[in-house]
Amino acid sequence: MARDRTQWATEVGSSRGGSRVAHLTRRAMSESTGQSVAIAVVGSGYVGLVAAACFAEIGHRVVGVDNDEARVRKLQDGKVPIHEEYLPELLTRARANGLTFTSDLRAATQSAQVVFIAVGTPQSLTGSADLSYVDAVASEIARSIDDYKIIVEKSTVPVYTNEWIRRVMERNGVSRDLFDVASNPEFLREGTAVSDFLHPDRIVVGAETVRAAELLRKIYQPLTSGEYYGLVNAVPGVRSEGEPPPLLLTSTKAAEVIKHASNALLATKISFINVVANICEVAGVDVEEVARGIGLDSRIGPKFLRAGIGYGGSCFPKDVAAFRYAAEQMGIDFCLLKEVEKINEEQKRRFFQKVRSALWTFRGKKLGVLGLAFKGGTDDVRESPAVDLVQQLLKEGCVISAYDPAAEERAKEVIPESASMRYVKDPYAAAQSADALLILNDWQEFAELDLDRLQRTLRYPIVIDGRNLYDPAVMRERAFTYLSVGRPDFPRASKATASARSN
Repeated sequence: MARDRTQWATEVGSSRGGSRVAHLTRRAMSESTGQSVAIAVVGSGYVGLVAAACFAEIGHRVVGVDNDEARVRKLQDGKVPIHEEYLPELLTRARANGLTFTSDLRAATQSAQVVFIAVGTPQSLTGSADLSYVDAVASEIARSIDDYKIIVEKSTVPVYTNEWIRRVMERNGVSRDLFDVASNPEFLREGTAVSDFLHPDRIVVGAETVRAAELLRKIYQPLTSGEYYGLVNAVPGVRSEGEPPPLLLTSTKAAEVIKHASNALLATKISFINVVANICEVAGVDVEEVARGIGLDSRIGPKFLRAGIGYGGSCFPKDVAAFRYAAEQMGIDFCLLKEVEKINEEQKRRFFQKVRSALWTFRGKKLGVLGLAFKGGTDDVRESPAVDLVQQLLKEGCVISAYDPAAEERAKEVIPESASMRYVKDPYAAAQSADALLILNDWQEFAELDLDRLQRTLRYPIVIDGRNLYDPAVMRERAFTYLSVGRPDFPRASKATASARSN
């Protein structure tokens, strides 16, 4: 039976020697079976740092590489620069088991058998993926190779990127027999990235040679064999010794397409349910009931059918745009993805108008905001719908008190603290004397508010919920004016009525 987060943390912290036993077990697992592989992971962001920690977790010899000297020093000092569940504990025991960080890509490449490229591929002005970081890293790797290496795309890249990396290697004089290029896309959700890596739905490996395929199989063997799940203090999750994850071996180009197509389809599901929510709102239907009915169909499933204020983050917006652009370059009009993007932008506008309809005017209104990251469980504010909405409200003259359990520091880089923008330390400080409270992401903490305390704290008991965290009937019983997404709006019940209903 899988353990939950609390049980795992208790077991890890139960004794000073416990984690050391785990280190020795992992090392013994790899060395006794000859499975330990020397790995360099280039990039220490949300993908690279998680990959480095997890490869070390399953017994490999790993060095993380980043050209940001300050970030490398933080990692060497034991600091964790991103918010990710399980990551601090994994990095602690991985360092004790040999995980290191450096800015010396040449040395890291020469000591590695496999080099994973996990650098950023931001969206360019044309909508395409900006591959300049991948190009720069590939060029440096090429100048460093002195024996056979596998260069693996871990970053999300468009189809044919592997061929460009191969050309970069050859143009720098690397003999064709000294390298292979492979693709091993990540399918990690921010906030649960460690669990997603160690308990994946599938592992996709795109390789063109048997040599490359077999070495990548070897890297993931502790997972695909189920061996990892029997270890002391293995990170809990859905996989087990009896049900390990499958490994799908494909061509390199197929692996590249799989990643972009997967993210584009998930974004499509989000935009689809948001349009359905808008229909439900007009028809007086609860989209949560509709989504449950749709999701029970095994051909569809319930995931990514949560209506809200639109998708964001570092993946979906850029990956949808990049996939559409790649299709256009092949002469294919992927008009569906244009609509997905259009709907996503429209959803943010609709929510903004919902706030306006509740408040009438904005100038001088004091608003409490819960949530700044693009979703709960992470500190990532890139392309966050919450940040977009806050910026619009500030332009309209609102005064904002905002709280996010993890994203405050990153949000301050985008929206500095000012007379009209205040960052606070808990939900009730955000709600203090506010004309309304906006819920903009789905941290569990926001779904467990003391409603009686909230009622006393707000100036007016108005809650505008962009994540549908509360039951509208319950909020009406508690005398709130409650607006959500894709559900009938409930005006405030009188306290007398609410009291009568509760008796």
